[in-house]
Amino acid sequence: MIIIPARIGSSRFPNKVLADIGGMPMVVRTAKAVEGIDDVVIATDSQEVIDIAREHGIQAILTSSEHQSGTDRIYEAAQKLDLDENEIIINVQGDEPFIETEVVQAIYDLTEKHQDNERILMNSCYKTISNPEADDPNIVKVITDSDGIALYFSRAKIPYPRDHHFNAYKGHLGIYGFTVRSLRNFCMLEPAPLEEIEKLEQLRALYHGYEVAMTEVKTESFGIDTMEDLEKAIRHHRL
Repeated sequence: MIIIPARIGSSRFPNKVLADIGGMPMVVRTAKAVEGIDDVVIATDSQEVIDIAREHGIQAILTSSEHQSGTDRIYEAAQKLDLDENEIIINVQGDEPFIETEVVQAIYDLTEKHQDNERILMNSCYKTISNPEADDPNIVKVITDSDGIALYFSRAKIPYPRDHHFNAYKGHLGIYGFTVRSLRNFCMLEPAPLEEIEKLEQLRALYHGYEVAMTEVKTESFGIDTMEDLEKAIRHHRL
């Protein structure tokens, strides 16, 4: 199942998930992009989002407005849906209207591969980005070990290019794969200081000694974090 967390009250970009892209709200366009893969549910704290989703034939569930992360929100949705603990859940962010089905499938395959490994709480992906792109704090960077396990995520440029010859950063895409069991285990962890500092929920897993498995993908998709991103998305839709 694909669950899309959609918080209406974003501090940086209020009502972002309802921003219009080509005549369709962003979160609905995201859901439509992935509905051919599996069942899709939007988990939101807004009755307005639920009503709009249903107008477009997308299932939506009302969740608490108190959640600190999208992952906490999708766990509440999974509980309300009474999903089996071995069910695979893909968390697709509501601001990814151009996400390709191949990317979501890659996360599903990685999650299925690791579903019996209790050390791995999350499965995710990255794409190669350039040195200038890595300067953008809205693009999260990740470094991994030789087995594709994340060592750290940051809004800062990592690794630091001391000799200025490095131009192959790993840009993290905020798409996660869980089993219901690993999702529950993640949400039982206390929020971590690093998570609060960077505002990156995946750091909760690393802080508590768990692992996040990564895979490389090819994608033209991009998250929408600012008005400039929205303008870019509108231009992209027109192409």
